[in-house]
Amino acid sequence: MVRTIALLIGAGFVFVLGIALFGTISTAITDPAPETAEHEFHLHPKDAELSSAGLFGKFDRQQLQRGLKVYQEVCAACHSLKYVSFRDFEQLGYSEGQVKALAQAWPIEQPSVNPDTGEAATRKNVASDRIPSPYPNEVAARAANNNALPPDLSLITKARHDGANYVASLLNGYQNQPAELLRKFPDAKTPQGLHYNPYFANLNIAMPPPITADGQVTYEDGTPATREQMSKDVSAFLAWTAEPNLESRHAAGFAAVIFLAIFVFLTWGAYQNVWRGVKH
Repeated sequence: MVRTIALLIGAGFVFVLGIALFGTISTAITDPAPETAEHEFHLHPKDAELSSAGLFGKFDRQQLQRGLKVYQEVCAACHSLKYVSFRDFEQLGYSEGQVKALAQAWPIEQPSVNPDTGEAATRKNVASDRIPSPYPNEVAARAANNNALPPDLSLITKARHDGANYVASLLNGYQNQPAELLRKFPDAKTPQGLHYNPYFANLNIAMPPPITADGQVTYEDGTPATREQMSKDVSAFLAWTAEPNLESRHAAGFAAVIFLAIFVFLTWGAYQNVWRGVKH
């Protein structure tokens, strides 16, 4: 009796869910959601063709050094890199002395306290310091950026879909709104203080174009600093800040696959030897 009642209750739930599902599908067919500018004009990131992409990707140290220069001279004025220390830059190919010099010359100093007066002060960076934020707090950051909070870039390529490709496309994607968009969606005009970028989720981003012209940065290795090149280089650098152990992980994964392949072969051989001549 109890089982019969339970079956009837379960059947009732299934019936109600079926009706709800049918109603949702029929509504979606007969009365589809209206198209939006974001849905029609949003673009997927282009492939930046970084050497770190793919199963066997490796970082290009020269590119990472160029990306650090772009971050230092273009991005650091607004965006923090709070999970990265100056001494981590030794992984990019810099010597200990070069890292110390880079930390000393960094335009933003570390917040500190005057030992004589107890008042807030700053000091020169040392290699063990984290990259200092350009703002003392979130309120100051919003006040300087039209109430928009510049995100920390340490893990940005992990926090966004298609990470490094997204960053490269976004930096190189600023443009005027297409006439077709305004003709089809006249209410979707970019608001005052925002900037049209088809790679941003809602097409309008508060950040002004950070990379505005070729030659904005001078590369020490002689690479032409085009807008596209600078966008790719800083994207590669931010891919490294988000996962500096990527090469070790790839190597460990490859070794694990080789080990498993050998183990499977040995297991198959043992199986054949143990059960040799036995019908099964």
